[in-house]
Amino acid sequence: MASLKELKGRINSVKSTQKITKAKQMVAAAKLRKAQAAAEAARPYAQRLGAVMASLASHVAGRDGSPKLLSGTGKAQKHLLVVANSDKGLAGAFNSNIVRSALAKASELRAQGKDVEFYLVGRKGRATIRRAWPNNIGRMFDTTDVREPGFAEAERIADELLEMFEAGKFDVAHLFFSRFKSALTQDPTCLQIIPVPALAESVVASDAAVEYEPDEEEILAELLPRYLKTQLFGALLENQASEQGASMTAMDNATRNAGDLINKLTVQYNRSRQAAITTELIEIIAGAEAL
Repeated sequence: MASLKELKGRINSVKSTQKITKAKQMVAAAKLRKAQAAAEAARPYAQRLGAVMASLASHVAGRDGSPKLLSGTGKAQKHLLVVANSDKGLAGAFNSNIVRSALAKASELRAQGKDVEFYLVGRKGRATIRRAWPNNIGRMFDTTDVREPGFAEAERIADELLEMFEAGKFDVAHLFFSRFKSALTQDPTCLQIIPVPALAESVVASDAAVEYEPDEEEILAELLPRYLKTQLFGALLENQASEQGASMTAMDNATRNAGDLINKLTVQYNRSRQAAITTELIEIIAGAEAL
């Protein structure tokens, strides 16, 4: 049984931890409002750009000379899995859910006889993927020097992916990130980004005649890289909001658990203290009676 001094030390230790988790919860809540606003503000632009892309793609479907980002390489043997994680922990299952989704996709592709390679963004999750696929790590994009990954980082990632695609290092690329729904709900998402999938279903039917100048192929050649950067930027924003929501929820649970543990330890401390006092009283009374 723990002594009174040990119990007192454990209570003070848990109280110190509770102060830290409470502070981190408040910081995450403050950051969540900003990150959520940024993620929600980026969605309409991405949706509208997707509609424009779908309209243009419907005009060039089946034509010769369509952009490679749209038509693909004609093969689907080499797959690149772009896994976007954060650089910080203490966010519950945020990072592990993304990694689990990516590993499940990798196993599915391997079962189909496909070649799999990983492109890792952020530090968290690297160790797990390295253990499972030690020889399949292609490149790693480091964001440790960036306070909050933004469009500049999305542009650099997109440029590297386009360079790899032009070099024939992969045929299909999938992006894994966490889509923000609420502070309690973040959905791990798999999105094909290269070649750009058909988006015709997002276009509202219209009888209006549209003439493009220059032609659709030239416009698509310019818009497809921008669309890829927009998708990556949106994923990074969704990840930031999801990370803060998961962190706030995890720290709130940790704070509550610390409070419950403090109550249990306090009860145990009071019982031990009362038992010690009772033992001393019995010894004093017994000594007095012996005299």
